[in-house]
Amino acid sequence: MGGCAGSRRRLSDSEGPLLFPLPGEEADPAPRPPPQDRQGAHWKNAVGFWLLGLCNNFSYVVMLSAAHDILSHQRAPGNQSHVDPDPTPTSHNSSSRFDCNSVSTAAVLLADILPTLVIKLLAPLGLHLLPYSPRVLTSGICAAGSFILVAFSHSVGISLCGVVLASISSGLGEVTFLALTAFYPRAVISWWSSGTGGAGLLGALSYLGLTQAGLSPQHTLLSMLGIPALLLASYFLLLTSPGPQDPGGEGEADTAARQPLINSEASESKPGSSSHLSLQERWTVFKGLLRYIVPLVLVYFAEYFINQGLFELLFFRNTFLSHAQQYRWYQMLYQAGVFASRSSLRCCRIRHTWALALLQCLNLAFLLADVWLSFLPSIYLVFLIILYEGLLGGAAYVNTFHNIALETSSEHREFAMATACISDTLGISLSGLLALPLHDFLCQFS
Repeated sequence: MGGCAGSRRRLSDSEGPLLFPLPGEEADPAPRPPPQDRQGAHWKNAVGFWLLGLCNNFSYVVMLSAAHDILSHQRAPGNQSHVDPDPTPTSHNSSSRFDCNSVSTAAVLLADILPTLVIKLLAPLGLHLLPYSPRVLTSGICAAGSFILVAFSHSVGISLCGVVLASISSGLGEVTFLALTAFYPRAVISWWSSGTGGAGLLGALSYLGLTQAGLSPQHTLLSMLGIPALLLASYFLLLTSPGPQDPGGEGEADTAARQPLINSEASESKPGSSSHLSLQERWTVFKGLLRYIVPLVLVYFAEYFINQGLFELLFFRNTFLSHAQQYRWYQMLYQAGVFASRSSLRCCRIRHTWALALLQCLNLAFLLADVWLSFLPSIYLVFLIILYEGLLGGAAYVNTFHNIALETSSEHREFAMATACISDTLGISLSGLLALPLHDFLCQFS
């Protein structure tokens, strides 16, 4: 996406001060700003990337939190202005002990992730030729459209089309903003990751809280239309023009730990040149990324197999929570764990992310065994396991991208960040494809 610098230059005449030159452009040298200004810019960028992470993932998270409602259509008749916060559970499959929907919530997961997968697969091939601003505008419009379409839908098919819009928004935004971090100090990666974790927690908690309070799913979704507007404001009004690159405030330990992804003495050119990388250079960088991509794929495969394949089946009848409410609590606790660990980079850094992949796979095996054998006596034990699952997933995400930023040269960093973000999407897509037949098997034969 190195071509974005030139793209912004081409649009600068028509879009005025909202578009700023990126490093690598030919420009007259400017005096270094005073320390107070640098400190102010630091915090504006930190808050800006946190809000971008929050807003970008918000619609994606809300659609997963609403998955059970989308498929079961637990809406009140008439104007849908009220929903019973404690509805009487209705069995969709009386022959199954799981109270299954006719379609697995993995169907919503696939609608929420496959468009993102397509975007991320194509991004390294040519998305960098499209300027950043149109990409951000498209992302914001799709997010708003997703809330509106699902809110006013009266069929599962139309609702899933709205979920697809949320996926396009999230996928395009993630690949855009992660690439944009290449033009800022590495510290913004921590803020971005924390913001995405905040989206999970606030998205799931807001949907749970508003529906629990009696607001209909329709009005709950419509109340979230301010989030896409905040996304656009954060990008166009809050982020500052990136200055000359510095190591991002990393300590000596980080510098000593740096292990380049490729064994070359390539010069440390400024970001903005990744569009000029040859196919051979891109392939070499990609091979170096595999030691981070593969563990992250496994982490996300395991956790989303749990989330969209098993959450619906981890149903406890002897509690005060209905089936839909149990599902929403599972999503909220998972997102709480993700938020905590994605915000932990300053106090806990993990280089060997394969260990997180192993622990997450053990989580999957344990919960899958419980779905089959039903040996856990209380839903509160499941709550703790799901919180732990979120902690592992969030830690894998933030440490993977921190390590990649640390170990890539500035020449390759934009391409590496945009390429590595396919890891979570690929793992999630594979989990959704396998969760669908598992749901049908367990619901028919249990």
